[in-house]
Amino acid sequence: MTGTSSQVRLPNDGVGIRFLIAAACLVVIIAGLRAAAELILPFLVAVFLAVVNVPLMNWLIRRRVPKPLAVVLTILIVVAVIGALVAVVAASITQLTAAAPTYQARLNELTSSARGFGERFNLPVEQWMALDLAPAGMFELIGGVIGAVGSFLSNTFLVVLTVIFILFEAAGFSRKITAAFGAAYDSFGQLNRMARQVQTYLVVKTAVSAATGVAVGVWVTVLGLDFPLLWGVLAFLFNFIPTLGSIVAAVPAVLLAVVQFGPGRAAVIAAGYLAINVIFGNGIEPSLMGRRLGLSTLVVFGSLVFWGWVWGPVGMLFSVPLTMAVKIALENSHEFRWVAVMLDADPSPPPATRD
Repeated sequence: MTGTSSQVRLPNDGVGIRFLIAAACLVVIIAGLRAAAELILPFLVAVFLAVVNVPLMNWLIRRRVPKPLAVVLTILIVVAVIGALVAVVAASITQLTAAAPTYQARLNELTSSARGFGERFNLPVEQWMALDLAPAGMFELIGGVIGAVGSFLSNTFLVVLTVIFILFEAAGFSRKITAAFGAAYDSFGQLNRMARQVQTYLVVKTAVSAATGVAVGVWVTVLGLDFPLLWGVLAFLFNFIPTLGSIVAAVPAVLLAVVQFGPGRAAVIAAGYLAINVIFGNGIEPSLMGRRLGLSTLVVFGSLVFWGWVWGPVGMLFSVPLTMAVKIALENSHEFRWVAVMLDADPSPPPATRD
């Protein structure tokens, strides 16, 4: 009996040891990701840009454009987009810094008006102001975030160079696989399906984010808000963070509207942000992506906190695309498909089996 019971316990002990080893490996990987952030983040942006632009390159190749020329044209588009983003962010930071005294004076006027209003109606305005919730600190925080994004985007040489190598490699990768393993080799079929799903998600998300940024830029331009290009770029970037991203992108624009115009027009601008994000985020995007690409709200928030802790603001921007890539990879794995189901917002039930 003793020998039999020991044989029964051994497999359970083995499972526990494997779990501890896996957890230890995960901790080492996360520590490595944090330590190598300066090297990994430009490469991550390059992979993102390459994956998004591969369909354009393949479209040019199908139109009988030579592969080197198709890669060059795609790279020119990537450089133009990155250059435009860097120019907008840099110019906006310069203009925002120059206009800061004007906004500070206007903020002092609003503070005095609020204090007088509170004294008239016996409201504890002085206590509220003692909490240091004035928008001035918020503007400093916003300036720091914008400066961090602008500094990161300015590292264009390494990003563009990596994109060039990835696109050239992608242009002839299928030919390499065929030459190495033969045309009938199917072991990469699952990997190809996973890559196509990730590519579809990134392309759709980028297109919807770009449309959101354009709509926001047009809306604030019509209402006369300063720095409309900056708010459009921020709406585009932060739209990659569902729910919370749209709020973060709207807060600085609404605060500036309060300082520039007052609460009335600021409320109109906030209503426009809300309408745009409801239309694109809750209407157009789900219909294009389908229900199967959804993540639960808890997973979105958890990924935002985790990747933000690992890689800072840039990690927060890429938190959902990274989590979606992990989810799609798990969906294509028989062993870990259950994890993908747990990450899903509305998983489909498993097919019924007959007894």
